[in-house]
Amino acid sequence: MKVLVTGGAGYIGSHSCKALAAAGHEVVVYDSLVTGHAHAVKWGPLEIGDIRDRERLEGVVAQHDPDLVMHFAALAYVGESMREPALYFDVNVSGTLTLLEIMLARGKDRIIFSSSCATYGIPQVLPIGEDTPQLPVNPYGFTKLAGERMLADFEQAYGLRWAALRYFNAAGADPDGELGEEHSPETHAVPLAVLAALGKGPAFRLLGRDFDTPDGTAVRDFVHVSDLAEAHLLAAEHLAGDGRSIALNIGTGQGTSVLAVLEAIETVTGRAVPFVDGERRGGDPPSLYADVSLAREVLGWTAKYTKLEDIAASAIDWFDCAG
Repeated sequence: MKVLVTGGAGYIGSHSCKALAAAGHEVVVYDSLVTGHAHAVKWGPLEIGDIRDRERLEGVVAQHDPDLVMHFAALAYVGESMREPALYFDVNVSGTLTLLEIMLARGKDRIIFSSSCATYGIPQVLPIGEDTPQLPVNPYGFTKLAGERMLADFEQAYGLRWAALRYFNAAGADPDGELGEEHSPETHAVPLAVLAALGKGPAFRLLGRDFDTPDGTAVRDFVHVSDLAEAHLLAAEHLAGDGRSIALNIGTGQGTSVLAVLEAIETVTGRAVPFVDGERRGGDPPSLYADVSLAREVLGWTAKYTKLEDIAASAIDWFDCAG
């Protein structure tokens, strides 16, 4: 297949491009480079453009004529979405609508959508299954839910076929050292803790120690980015083989506390992770972890990286080499 990857210069998008290319697919990246990095585009041409730029995006789709679209292009900071909801609805919702309209006009009917466990909000039952009510508690989560709704409505009206992958907490780096996590600002727990341990960042800020969890810190489902990339590849091949449209959780199915993250990084590095206590964020659920049985059933996908120490080690190698 030829696959157009919007946001393919970003963290998960670039790892997915590598997985696609390794499987023999042709990749074209469309990215504004606002948060992505040109040096992460290694497996096909880079077309620079904003997802909201209809004329530019129409031209790229017409020129490259992709068989399938993987749509990662979005803003993804929960805190920023609380401060700038208009921006998030513009980029994530209007941008997705623009892409879908262009696909429809060009006769393109297959898309993989980058969704999020943020669409679930604060679940009442764990683990979280795909049938768990989607009740987001922040604008970012609402924008991802709006994207999913558009996919379903476009299927009913126009025959679009889609897969929405609801990620849990992406972490780690490419085992070959070609790609890693390069956010600015960095907000994810694993890289922040790694940088603190390596002396390349400030002390880790522990956001709450009074959750209803075994050690009082939040519990999350950390999934390796290469496992996420593999899920995207399998989802693309599922749609190419006339598989049904579907939403899937992508995680390990295991909950790990933030304190356990620090302990894993200390085990791998042999160094203490300096940390300070911070305020608990409003709306932060105590625990989030996935039921991933449907992804296993439909795609044959399971996470290969199931030990946090292995996920942390890949991140440590990346940041250690990054200087």
